[in-house]
Amino acid sequence: MRVVIFLTVAFAIVFAATSASDGVLSLNPESSVAETMYDLGLPKPSHFRENLSAEEIERGRQLVWMGTTSNPPQGKTSRPISRFFTCVTCHNTVREDPILTEVNSEARLSYAMEKRIPYLQGSTFWGIVNRTSWYNDDYVLKYGELVDKAKNSLEESTQLCALVCSQGRTLEQWELDAIIAYYWSLEMNLGDLGLDDPEKLAQLAALPDTSSLAQIQALFMPKSPATFSHPPTDKDAGYGLVGDASRGQGIYELGCQHCHRQGGGSDVILDDFRSTFRWLERNITADSPLSIYEIVRHGTYSEAGHRPYMPHYTQEKLSDQQLEDLRAFVEQRSKGK
Repeated sequence: MRVVIFLTVAFAIVFAATSASDGVLSLNPESSVAETMYDLGLPKPSHFRENLSAEEIERGRQLVWMGTTSNPPQGKTSRPISRFFTCVTCHNTVREDPILTEVNSEARLSYAMEKRIPYLQGSTFWGIVNRTSWYNDDYVLKYGELVDKAKNSLEESTQLCALVCSQGRTLEQWELDAIIAYYWSLEMNLGDLGLDDPEKLAQLAALPDTSSLAQIQALFMPKSPATFSHPPTDKDAGYGLVGDASRGQGIYELGCQHCHRQGGGSDVILDDFRSTFRWLERNITADSPLSIYEIVRHGTYSEAGHRPYMPHYTQEKLSDQQLEDLRAFVEQRSKGK
């Protein structure tokens, strides 16, 4: 018995020497950001999950992408979460920001145009488990007390999105668990934070746990800021910025047409015909939801007989400059150029 105890204690000493304070020695670019930070002392959040099965992750993927799943625990196809939207109507599931330490809408648009990924109102699900808050800042103006529970809980924010934003229903617990499991398959690794150099990892390993943790936390934003804004007072003058039609084309194709297309989330189709651009241009200066200024900054609201609505873009997701870029593209195409 004493031999067993000795071996157990000896193993514990060796393990301690290669984990937490010294365990960073085994870090590599593929190491989980979350697991690394937990090993360094960060408390695990309520959405933490471990030992996830491929089956549950696949259920979550189907719920996010299709709003239903073909293999729920009950053994039959689940009922749709929403009749109108799926999560990917407004959210990407891949990286969308080349710079993780600041809000940079121009860099984000360039990245979207390079990678040909949607340019959307909602923040990506990639790395969502690594954040510490959701429905941030000005979203309290839109959702009021609903944000109180959602902003500090990934589970509650997912429920809010399913019930209110998607005009759907409350998720059953197994559905929520599956979606959270899928989120975990989209977490960040150290390489995503630029920690892909052995020398950098070695330097990180040499620091005390608290210092290592602080350095990792400084490499990405813990939330997606949200700033609401308004259309220009004078729509003829716009925001007083010179638009770049080539950038506007990227916004139109990757943002507007993501939903406004056949099979998209909207029943208003924005195609590439000149007549469509003429219609858009005629309404630019209108004091109505048909103006691109109004629809981008205020969105639309569900109404009797038409529950689907368009979420608005915050400044972080579409800046004033980018809205002028979109206008420049519409005006250019309206003239047949």
